[in-house]
Amino acid sequence: MFIRRVRSIGIRDRPTSARSPWQNAYAERLIGSIRRECVDHVVVFGERHLRHVLLSYMNYYNETRARLSSDKDGPLSRTVQRAGGFLRLPILGGLHHEYIRI
Repeated sequence: MFIRRVRSIGIRDRPTSARSPWQNAYAERLIGSIRRECVDHVVVFGERHLRHVLLSYMNYYNETRARLSSDKDGPLSRTVQRAGGFLRLPILGGLHHEYIRI
């Protein structure tokens, strides 16, 4: 039952390749990030709510979240805007924010 539900949101199990233990570290890092930055700070009221929270976090993680390895830029590169005030856009009900110039 659980595996069917997990597959319905696009998560599939993929065993690590033989003689490639380094692959497990990437999966553990992602799971840890999801726990530390999202699920540990949200009270989940059911499966539908959890699905919404995880999809919102996935969009934040893949499109907005800055990474040190890419000089504090997100996966989708943004142009630098040097003038104007800041606008703070809440993500996940204010758990994270995206800052843009107006």
